[in-house]
Amino acid sequence: MTDEDSRFIDDAHRSRPATEASYGIPDDREGLLPWEFVGEKLAGDRSYWITTVRPDGFPHVRPTWGVWVDGAFHCGGGERTRWVRNLERNPDIVVHREDAAEVVILEGRAERLDEETADAELLESLEAAYEEKYDVRHGTPFFRVRPDVVFAWADFPTDATRWMFDEGP
Repeated sequence: MTDEDSRFIDDAHRSRPATEASYGIPDDREGLLPWEFVGEKLAGDRSYWITTVRPDGFPHVRPTWGVWVDGAFHCGGGERTRWVRNLERNPDIVVHREDAAEVVILEGRAERLDEETADAELLESLEAAYEEKYDVRHGTPFFRVRPDVVFAWADFPTDATRWMFDEGP
């Protein structure tokens, strides 16, 4: 675990998701997933589903590529794509793995990273991660997802876990 991962998770409150009793989520903390589950699953996936908010308030969902760098999920897209234009107006974003059995869901805000907003070293780290994973250099903009809440499970409902953050990484 990097220092960034450690600082990030230190800001989290790990608990059970709140829902109706019929779902069978246990009340105790036994079986809660570790934060490493989130990082391992997001780092290992090839594609992700993201949801942004259109100007009219309707959700916009699409698949995308992404990388796990410095303890955070990053994705990127072209300036004229609907989802990037959505994020310019409203940074709210949801990221979901393709897998619906071993689930990780990030709900939070996207922070734009480009030559004006991020240091060259971080941008190069993101480019290198994309090149290693997808065999292509990506180019800016990138977006770092700063979650407010993360949900995860691999054996629902017994290990259903929620992390709530006071502030993102």
